[in-house]
Amino acid sequence: MVHDMTTGSSAGKLLRFSLPLLVGTVFQQLYNMVDSIIVGQFVGTTAFAAVGSTGSITFFVLGMVFGSCSGFAIPVAQDFGAGDEAGVRRCVANIIYIGVAFSAVITLVTCAFTRQILAVMDTQPAMMQDAYDYLFWIFVGIGAQMMYNMLAGILRSLGDSRTPLIFLILSSVLNIALDILLVKTFAVGVKGAAIATVVAQLVSGLCCLAFIAKKFPILHLSREDLRPHGPTMRRLLGVGLPMGLQFSITAIGSIILQRSVNGLSADAVASVSAAAKVQNLVVSPMDAFGVATATFAGQNYGAGKIDRVRRGIRQVYLMLLGYSVVGFLINWTSAGKIALLFIDASEVRIIAQVQQFLFFNSLFYPVLALIYVVRNALQGVGFSKAAMLAGAFELFARATMGLFLVPWLGFDAVCFANPFAWTMADVILIPLYVVLFRKLDQSMPRRAEAV
Repeated sequence: MVHDMTTGSSAGKLLRFSLPLLVGTVFQQLYNMVDSIIVGQFVGTTAFAAVGSTGSITFFVLGMVFGSCSGFAIPVAQDFGAGDEAGVRRCVANIIYIGVAFSAVITLVTCAFTRQILAVMDTQPAMMQDAYDYLFWIFVGIGAQMMYNMLAGILRSLGDSRTPLIFLILSSVLNIALDILLVKTFAVGVKGAAIATVVAQLVSGLCCLAFIAKKFPILHLSREDLRPHGPTMRRLLGVGLPMGLQFSITAIGSIILQRSVNGLSADAVASVSAAAKVQNLVVSPMDAFGVATATFAGQNYGAGKIDRVRRGIRQVYLMLLGYSVVGFLINWTSAGKIALLFIDASEVRIIAQVQQFLFFNSLFYPVLALIYVVRNALQGVGFSKAAMLAGAFELFARATMGLFLVPWLGFDAVCFANPFAWTMADVILIPLYVVLFRKLDQSMPRRAEAV
């Protein structure tokens, strides 16, 4: 079940590891899209826009959860690459303690202030109740999100990208069934879509837990392993917190931008919501290869093979550069048709704006691909604070567009907010990559001797 990525063809290992991740990422996006599709078709455009208007908020909160869990898994990958099984188990035990504490605090705070958060976002009155119902129940399920992402991250850090995929597919099917049951059959509304998502996520997390208990002896924890270990917790938090903050910092820019979009019109909110759903699906291969890059870099860093990390980075970027052309063609030819999953065909203006948004965004997919590869590689070798700095540049770019250009230029400025943010992130990531990997070249021989 474990998969060593420190030997053999780097391109071959990356491809084999990434393919299940790719399928899983697509299902994850479908998982998120189903709520919006069913709400849009069976509740209405206003309800769809209400759910869509919460996207930047959920990205802020759940991004912290996902980023932290991804970061916690990196020391596991490093210890596995170094052949330290005791270190792997010690990391896993302390991840559990941190994860429980994180999910409890975040759940309590977000549930208590859901309505205030929506008010700060200038959520339109017609959308307020639907947005509250959806967001509150998503926040109730933060513990389930934490469980799945934490356990899936641990499995991937050991090279098993297939098992999380199987359970994600299972939860996606369950989510669709529950969506139809609660929203269409029982007419629960947007609240039903959120509850369906939480229940499905909880099931996938429990499945991961049962699988680890049965199939991964390396992760069977003894009483000694279960003792809280301060240095390990500090190590985990040193990687996980910056990665979680990176997602949240990026999301703050999205929140500022979304607030400006909310001030334009309901059509603009619906257009951005639909376009974001389509784009998340189209760029899912970049996300999958980014996760693979982090695991590949982490294992090979643990094994002291920095040249192999560099080679993997080049190979992944070339693959994603080719896919950028494919993504552009998909958006150019099919964006309007895909948008019909969420929007009625009579909403001609909204569909046109979706096409406009995706056309200009997809021109910059090579820039976005570079972010996925370089940022994940830096995180994999332990430079998570440097990767967080790129998130700060994205925040600056989106905040600038949202505060100054969207009120002036309207929807046209919204279309260029992501490309500007991606470009600003690369402006800092590229020199950081050059400088920090040069430092690794200088320090790695000494580290290899110490190991």
